[in-house]
Amino acid sequence: MIMNEKIKASEVQLTGIHGENLGVVATSEALALAKKLKVDLVCTSLMSSPPPCKLIGAGAAKQEAQQARKKEIKESKVKEIRLTPHIEDHDLDTKKQQAERILNSGDSVLLVVKIQGKEGTRAKELLELLIKELAPDGRPLTKIQLSGKQAAVQIDPL
Repeated sequence: MIMNEKIKASEVQLTGIHGENLGVVATSEALALAKKLKVDLVCTSLMSSPPPCKLIGAGAAKQEAQQARKKEIKESKVKEIRLTPHIEDHDLDTKKQQAERILNSGDSVLLVVKIQGKEGTRAKELLELLIKELAPDGRPLTKIQLSGKQAAVQIDPL
């Protein structure tokens, strides 16, 4: 994020504190206005000419930059959990707890059930049960997808 005197362009497309468009202004004028209002001049993109800049309160610019960095750092991953249609109750509980842990950490879960022969209905019932039990921790991104040898559903954290 480029701020204040670090902006090297001769003129900028300026946006005011409340989002009003102030038009194309010389950078020196924009800096003078920012100092007068006791705010920061922040360049939002260097890809256009003149670059768009906006006036932001002094602490807000730093806070906005930190939030942008946090979003970049914490991208949600998709973790896969594989099951079979004839899974035992204890094993199913273990897989459910594993999915809850993943969802609570902020990552998505892809539940995949391997199908052989005519086990499609049992696999779908199993996934519906897991979706219902994981409802407090996440919601399904897609519907249950039956395709050839597997049934799958992705659950995103709340």
